[in-house]
Amino acid sequence: MAQFDVFENRDTASRKGAPYLLDVQSELLADLATRVVIPLARQSRDGLAEIERLMPAFEIDGVALTLVTPQLAGVPRAILGARVASLADRRHDIIAALDVLISGV
Repeated sequence: MAQFDVFENRDTASRKGAPYLLDVQSELLADLATRVVIPLARQSRDGLAEIERLMPAFEIDGVALTLVTPQLAGVPRAILGARVASLADRRHDIIAALDVLISGV
């Protein structure tokens, strides 16, 4: 598992709205049984312009998604489905979203 890998969300209760989970945990902590993830949700961008840095948009397999940074969570690594993509090329946007969540800037 690498930081910024995207995994299928295997949780039946939430995967319809959030089909993917983005792993944001450092690879230095690979031995932990948990991973810190952020849902990637299908949702409209309406009304989100003012929080674009907090909730940036991505596209995976032709599906428009929003990083729901306020729903950051630690999960057991065993619940992660198959790796489907990497967003490592969008590292700057992801780190910026985490900065907004934690520090407000």
